[in-house]
Amino acid sequence: MSGYFIYCRKSSEAEDRQVLSIESQTRELEQIAKKLNLPIAEILTESKSAKDPGRPVFNSMMQRLYRGEATGIICWKLDRLARNPVDGGSIIWAIKQHGIKVMTPAQSYAREDDNILLMYIEFGMAQKYVDDLSKNVKRGMKTKRENGWYPGQALPGYLNHTDKITGQNTLIPDPERFPLIRRMWDLMLTGLYTPPKIIEIADKEWGLRTRTTRRTGGKPLVRSTIYKIFTRPFYYGWFEYPNGSGQWFQGKHQPMVTEAEYDRVQTLLGRHGNPRPKSNLEFAFTGMIRCGDCGRAVTAEEKHQAICGNCKYKFAYRKQNICPRCETPIEKMVNPKFLKYTYYHCSKSKRPVCLQKYVSELELEKQINESLARICISKQFKEWAVKYLHELHGQEAASQIEIIQSQQKAYQECTQEIDNLVKLKTASSNADGSRLSDEEYGRRRVELLKMKKGLEELLNNAEQLVEQRLKLSEQTFEFACAVQERFAKGDPKTKKEILAAVQSNLVLMDKKLLIEARKPFFILENILAPETPVIPPIEPEKTKMAYGQITQTLFLRPSLRGKIDDVRTYMRKAERAAALIYAHFKNECGVSNKQ
Repeated sequence: MSGYFIYCRKSSEAEDRQVLSIESQTRELEQIAKKLNLPIAEILTESKSAKDPGRPVFNSMMQRLYRGEATGIICWKLDRLARNPVDGGSIIWAIKQHGIKVMTPAQSYAREDDNILLMYIEFGMAQKYVDDLSKNVKRGMKTKRENGWYPGQALPGYLNHTDKITGQNTLIPDPERFPLIRRMWDLMLTGLYTPPKIIEIADKEWGLRTRTTRRTGGKPLVRSTIYKIFTRPFYYGWFEYPNGSGQWFQGKHQPMVTEAEYDRVQTLLGRHGNPRPKSNLEFAFTGMIRCGDCGRAVTAEEKHQAICGNCKYKFAYRKQNICPRCETPIEKMVNPKFLKYTYYHCSKSKRPVCLQKYVSELELEKQINESLARICISKQFKEWAVKYLHELHGQEAASQIEIIQSQQKAYQECTQEIDNLVKLKTASSNADGSRLSDEEYGRRRVELLKMKKGLEELLNNAEQLVEQRLKLSEQTFEFACAVQERFAKGDPKTKKEILAAVQSNLVLMDKKLLIEARKPFFILENILAPETPVIPPIEPEKTKMAYGQITQTLFLRPSLRGKIDDVRTYMRKAERAAALIYAHFKNECGVSNKQ
């Protein structure tokens, strides 16, 4: 045997970010060899992760050690040699069977040193580190995608961004490339350019280059990249992760195109079956409305249509890519128009002959908005109402003290009665049960214990229920103040929550949504109603269900009411609404007023 192999390894992966570079390792290990007078047979370097077996330089080194070409190995740390049990086992086997030595700056390992147990521990710790790192990375990836952020390297047009305050990793538009890639989409949407032609324009006319990194970048886009850009749902706000898993997430990044624009490009590319989020669409009002004719649930569906750029014929384009009238392929049309509608209609699952027609989501939202306008209040109205609520609450709290004192007195009397009952039962004069029989004792004891438990609950919950009453009343006015704005800006889930909170007994009949407000909002609606009498519309002849109260659908703005009504009258309305809604929640919360 002659000399030692110096083995230096560094991985580009996260596990080795804090490890010295290969050049630094080589320099340090040469100094150690010189200090210990160890001859160097060869310096071997490798840039590859050690978490899995199969490193070519390492495997070749081990074969040469088995053949006796070197005395041993000099390395920076044992985890440079192995982070998996297979390679770690081969090192230990070589020490035991072939007598090689392993030298590090902190420790030497040899058969005669009798410290192989330490090597087992070191390799075990290296393996555990890799396992923990893998779990942490996977957990971080899962959390990131569930929060709506695409894991991994940002796609063209976007940049990975780390918030300096929170440390959260997000995606932001690349200020240099985002507008240029959006222009590529615009060219594709005209139907007059092919992807290769768009690449040529982006390269020669716009000077578009890939983002420069430490190893790559600064080059023109290749054809495969532009096809990935035009076919990935990521660019309209959705992503699948891992790829091919069928798990789709709605991203929080800024979409580059709309879904309709994405669909248009897929049609032009002839890729109708391109992977996209499953069509489990979330409609705002499904599961809440009943058909006024047959009583079945009202469902919703989307319609996708195109208007031919040549003959102006409208047709459904999801299942065909040519115009049925002029037979022009969509990809050859000049400026075709793509439309998307959402309709609500009776599910007709019970009586297929139900004749109720569909109504568009836009019309349905208009009717709901008119209904919300009748309970929407101004900021000034809310402030007056909340102020009066606190006055009522102060009075209620004062009277509640007397109630609580009465309840405490009743509780003490009940406890004393239980004690007296026990004393009577155990008294020597009742040894024969002549004063209080076992049956009577048991019955009376159960009655008193139930009474005691009820009084305990009242005492424990009284203050909490009073505060809850005030909180619910305040939330009602806060909700009514912002309800129209929230509904207008909300997503389908928000709109559904608003409608469920405000309205009940929703019935769709002859394209009209008949609505009954829930109790606190019904109170508010009646107080805000104009002074002039309202003549309710005649109920449709085919109605076979109770619709609840039908009110006018005049769109009233709270700001107009504030200008028309006298300020004092308006304030009195706010105070009256506060008193009635507070009384409603007083009844709902069920605080006992019994003395």
